[in-house]
Amino acid sequence: MGGTSYYCPIRQNALPLAMPDSPLIGVTTGSRENVPNKSELYVQAVINAGGIAEFIYPKTGKKGLADHFDGFLIPGGKDISPMLYNEQHHNDINPEEEKRTSFELLLIREATLRKKPLLGICYGMQVMNVFFRGSLYQDIKSQKPESYDHRLCSHGITIVENPYLACCYVEVNSSHHQAVKRLGKGIVPFAFSGDGIIEALYLQSYPFFIGVQWHPERSDDKASHAVFRAFVEACHVH
Repeated sequence: MGGTSYYCPIRQNALPLAMPDSPLIGVTTGSRENVPNKSELYVQAVINAGGIAEFIYPKTGKKGLADHFDGFLIPGGKDISPMLYNEQHHNDINPEEEKRTSFELLLIREATLRKKPLLGICYGMQVMNVFFRGSLYQDIKSQKPESYDHRLCSHGITIVENPYLACCYVEVNSSHHQAVKRLGKGIVPFAFSGDGIIEALYLQSYPFFIGVQWHPERSDDKASHAVFRAFVEACHVH
């Protein structure tokens, strides 16, 4: 897997006009009403990187979603039921709608069969890991008491060698209490917080498959811009 490091800052306040060949990105959600928090920021980040974003959900109405879109973004959400990774509930969690998670797991299957680019953010990264039979910390603080409080504000992460982003240390936002525990089959971590929590991952031998634990759509740093630039670029060449 070769790769290019995309580190060109993009103006967050600019909304360039979509070009005729702009890739079409499907952004998953639960329903027309149940959209991610600050959903407009996902759309803006995709547009800033040169793509077109459209929300999709169960019963969207399009046949062959995996063929219709050039790539897929699984955004933030609530918690993932531990039943999906064969564990009992051990902590107080707030599961995402079952229909949304089921839809996304099915979409990942169809998209990976077609080698379509995939980007997962926060909850989305966790869903991607669970799809490949990985597991999660149901609650970081109770299962790893020595860790940071990942619900609060921000912390630093270290990005290590990977096919897509340049290695660096960067401060990122943090608003989650679940995280990757056991890596799924073929999944490789490439960013870590100082307490050892996995902050980004990719899938071996796949054109473009990235999950990040922070919210790059809410950030104005080079690493976050690079995530969207690399994703949309991969959708262009698919």
